[in-house]
Amino acid sequence: MAYFPAFIKFDNKKILIVGGGYIAYEKLEHLLDFTNNITLIAKDYNENTEKLINENSLEYFKKLYVEGDIKGFDIIIAAVDDFNLQESIYKESRNYNCLCNCVDLQKYCDFIFPSYVKKGDLTIAVSTSGSSPAMAKHLRIWLNKMIPDSIVDFLKQMREYRKNIPKGKERMQFLDKKAKNYISTWKEEK
Repeated sequence: MAYFPAFIKFDNKKILIVGGGYIAYEKLEHLLDFTNNITLIAKDYNENTEKLINENSLEYFKKLYVEGDIKGFDIIIAAVDDFNLQESIYKESRNYNCLCNCVDLQKYCDFIFPSYVKKGDLTIAVSTSGSSPAMAKHLRIWLNKMIPDSIVDFLKQMREYRKNIPKGKERMQFLDKKAKNYISTWKEEK
């Protein structure tokens, strides 16, 4: 079954990453594009993970995970090589009102991490529901090349128009025309 695409607002959401290796680093790097309300638990952290922790002043604990560590968190990412631990974290998460992602164990994932393009306010997520992460990656690379960096300024301008032009049919038509005209210039920019 495919995953439903949803964009989650991270305001006031506490995220816990269990793990400090390369996969934990990848998940942390992606999450930092959207929030820094992230805590990590791991016995050891690799150099890249430690660097991100320090650069973003994140809370972290150097210890083994123990039952109960997920209490109070809204989103849990189990990024450890121990599949039994991932399974137990997922099962424990059922006792709390939280979402859980166990890397490499899709059956223990309430959500998955899509491949995505982020340019300012624009975020485009790509998922193959686990069928081919490689395809999602290459589609993301292609989309990233297709969308000009000027989209950042364009979206700032569109935000201002939405704030300052009264709601109604005229505003809707104006904004639609602006977006259509902007996209039509992409081939010229490239």
